[in-house]
Amino acid sequence: MVETDRRPVERIHADILVAGGGAAGVAAAVTAARSGASVILVERYGFCGGGAVAGLSGTVCGLYEATDQRERAPQKVIFGFVDEFIAEMEKRGGLSNPIRYGKTWTRVHDPLIWREAADTLLSDAGVRIIYHAEILAALCEGQVLEGALVSTVTGRVEIRAKTCVDATGDGALSAMAGLETYMGDGQTVQNPTMVFRMLNVDVTRFQNAYGGDSIMPVEVSELIAKADGNGYSLPRRKIWIFPTTRPSELMCNCTRIVGEDGRELNATLWRDFSEAEVQGRRQVREYARFFRDTLAGCENAVVNDTGVQVGVRQTRQVRGEATLTNADVVTGAKFADGIARSPWPIELHSGEKPRVEWLLEDWYEIPFGCFVPKASEGLLTAGRCLSAEHEAVASARVTAQCFSYGHAIGHAATIAARDRVSVHAIDGRDVRLLLNQDGARLDN
Repeated sequence: MVETDRRPVERIHADILVAGGGAAGVAAAVTAARSGASVILVERYGFCGGGAVAGLSGTVCGLYEATDQRERAPQKVIFGFVDEFIAEMEKRGGLSNPIRYGKTWTRVHDPLIWREAADTLLSDAGVRIIYHAEILAALCEGQVLEGALVSTVTGRVEIRAKTCVDATGDGALSAMAGLETYMGDGQTVQNPTMVFRMLNVDVTRFQNAYGGDSIMPVEVSELIAKADGNGYSLPRRKIWIFPTTRPSELMCNCTRIVGEDGRELNATLWRDFSEAEVQGRRQVREYARFFRDTLAGCENAVVNDTGVQVGVRQTRQVRGEATLTNADVVTGAKFADGIARSPWPIELHSGEKPRVEWLLEDWYEIPFGCFVPKASEGLLTAGRCLSAEHEAVASARVTAQCFSYGHAIGHAATIAARDRVSVHAIDGRDVRLLLNQDGARLDN
């Protein structure tokens, strides 16, 4: 047997190639294009959004400080590109007002409008978008990454670029290039979740019964515990429920997906990823049935949407020149070359229930070196594959921060491509200065 694809290989070039169209990839591509670079963005689906849309995480987490003062109004501390994206969603009616999440706040978005906002910003900036493009291989010359070979409906396309950005979430391009990656805590990663939406809910009755906090009260956890094993299979007891921008709809973050043998599933393994999808869909139906039978306002509710794929929280981290540590997060560390900040708690999803550790009325910063892979040239990372310790990733991976990472790396990639300098020669303090000039307000 001979493997063959006799279709001709198309060859294209750009200053910057961005792999992945999640929050980080969109921000990086738009920022670089606005800075004068020619940019190609490749995305495996027919839309942008990554975990926020395909995984239906559905919220913009990480915008606001946490506090023990329940009467305190939301204090927004993340600025820059994220503000533009928020504005695009707001003007389309696709973003909620702040919603209580424990000691902080989040905002729920409409996943369809997220896609449209991304399309608009990318197109207006002049980014060349290639949807339905799967990366097949990294194109390397020694330790220099020069581009990627991708598969499209037309055939294979060879994309050469002066600088590449791995915004795949899984660090896929970096792994293909042979860079050092690692996973979780001794290879154990946070478990995936199948998020779903339910329609025909009396949201007012639901909130009157269970409160306005998206983290459900102990009463609901006790009802789940009582039902589990008594006609229902409900492996997760502490659940999060969000009203959406659509009438009579709730977004439900309830499932806890592990293997049939009880182990945490790794979404970089095809067997695990496939098992997670099947288990996730089964759990959605079980929780939906429990809601209808038990929870106020849900008597006539129906499942009207799930993620295009299971929501993935953690896979590969790409070893960088710097590493965000667990201690950096809990102590609110600040860095001269910090290119993003995060007030989001450590939010660990493994074991029997989620664990949340709050950072109160403070934030930490993420240094530029976390996005500069070691022993490689021509490549920067952006998004949840940053170089960070296990618990630190559980805080640093959320959407608002991914927008910030992309904003920063878009500027850095432009410097490398325009000035033909090594990514290792870029000073993170210079990137921070550019970000402040571009609305990030890192020194305010």
